[in-house]
Amino acid sequence: MKAINKIVLILLGLLCFSCEDIIEEDISDDTVTAVFPSPGTVVQSNVVTFQWQSLEGADEYRVQVYSSNQVIVADTLFSGTQATLPMNPGHYQWRVRGENSAYESSYSFPNAFDVVESDDLSQQQVILTAPAPDHLTNAPDFILSWEELSAADYYRLEILDVTNSSSLVYSQDNITQTSLTLNTTMIDQEGEYKWRVKAVNADGSTVFSSRNFSLDMTVPNAPQNSLPADEANFEPAQTVSFSWTQPQDSGVIQSAISYIIEISTNQGFTNIIQSSSVSATNFQQAFANTGDYYWRVKAKDAAGNISVPGPVYKFTVE
Repeated sequence: MKAINKIVLILLGLLCFSCEDIIEEDISDDTVTAVFPSPGTVVQSNVVTFQWQSLEGADEYRVQVYSSNQVIVADTLFSGTQATLPMNPGHYQWRVRGENSAYESSYSFPNAFDVVESDDLSQQQVILTAPAPDHLTNAPDFILSWEELSAADYYRLEILDVTNSSSLVYSQDNITQTSLTLNTTMIDQEGEYKWRVKAVNADGSTVFSSRNFSLDMTVPNAPQNSLPADEANFEPAQTVSFSWTQPQDSGVIQSAISYIIEISTNQGFTNIIQSSSVSATNFQQAFANTGDYYWRVKAKDAAGNISVPGPVYKFTVE
């Protein structure tokens, strides 16, 4: 009996510990202290770095920025105690609050500040617009683009091969537009790359702004069928469970694999009655009509490369 009581007490202790572990701290009566920009700050840049003090119990912080006519121009969650946002010239107010999964603190008192244009590029940044960070593609003919900086005379763009010790593989000076189209004369090998742009005028330049992208032109290996076995038999309306092996992606760049399962009424797949894209290595389908069916699976990587079909298996509904 004493042993049972001890076990009960231990279980209750573990339960209480688990409950305490998942209960979030109530921060609804707290307020985050905004640090920068302080009231009346004039920022001579196209970006503003907002700073605030940490709040115990807060997992993330929501920063809101309002224009002079009280339109929200930014409403974003951040995990740290500072964040840099691009800002056009104008008059703004900003505030910040702490958040966790259960509670939100009060917003800080709004701080007013101004953003003004400047010819000094050293305090400014080139804002990259496309492609998105860590872009993955199987074709090197896409457009790199960025926002215009009014103080820039021109832009310099560089592409570094991250896969090969970040060696410089392409550069271009005196770009007066805000975009550049890549092609195979610039990049013809698959791998991970960094592209970066800086603005230049007679007095100086910005630092480089950069993003990475990956070029994957190698098709993945073909899946191998598992079930149903070749020449299997099923009754009408019976659910057929298909499954296959997960192949290894090939090439320099590895990415997640999805699948395309095709079902046809002939072995040459000239009459495909179903083609479904799935993320798992299994699929279910019932067939009301009797007859012979054939199925095969292709692998597709995240860059869009599609493998050759795997083996063709036959099954009969009768």
